[in-house]
Amino acid sequence: MNAWARWKALCKRNRVDCLEAAVGIVLLVLVYAGLIYGIVSNPAAAASPAPSTARVAPASALYRHRVEQASARAWGVDGNAARLAAQLHQESAFRPSAKSGAGAIGIAQFMPATASWIGTVYPRELGNFDPWNAQQAILAAALYDRWLYDRVAPIGGGTVDQCSRWVFALRGYNGGEGWMLRERRKALAAGDNANDWRAVEPHRVRAGWAHKENTAYPRRILLTLEPAYLAAGWQGVPTC
Repeated sequence: MNAWARWKALCKRNRVDCLEAAVGIVLLVLVYAGLIYGIVSNPAAAASPAPSTARVAPASALYRHRVEQASARAWGVDGNAARLAAQLHQESAFRPSAKSGAGAIGIAQFMPATASWIGTVYPRELGNFDPWNAQQAILAAALYDRWLYDRVAPIGGGTVDQCSRWVFALRGYNGGEGWMLRERRKALAAGDNANDWRAVEPHRVRAGWAHKENTAYPRRILLTLEPAYLAAGWQGVPTC
């Protein structure tokens, strides 16, 4: 029996079933028509999946007050707890026991040598700094960010905007201030703007894998994770 014959037989046996089936078919046609119209009218939207939304690390709630304190201690009224939280998320997902293959340790992933050095820069706050101590490490990360940020200066004239300054500071935190300066100078030598993070990003003086990791680091913190923490109600304003 073909589909049309089955339909007529159903309608003869039970008019309610017949009507429900008819309504279902109409709704199905309308749904497909809507999908087809959407694809035709906006093919880019149909071809591109919706962007994923980053979520805050569950463990961040345990350290939120300390992050806010550290941000205020380093920056005063200009503190941005959401940015610091995003950085700690990127470093360790707020895991105080984290240890990298390169030897970075703790919630803020300090290398032992850097941890020892920063204690000499901030002896009052970090004189006995233990990078495994999450409370101390959060403050150390905020103060180190401030130290790096304050040292970012224009190269070749012009100015460095807020977003670029933070990108350069965070790249310094992740891969070393010296490497960052050399890549900015290489951009200048090539005729590019050494004060704009986008113009500097293609220029490399280190291993390819290291450059890729270093350029991805501030992008994820400032463009993906910071917005997620701001959306979750953490204090601050967008950096970029």
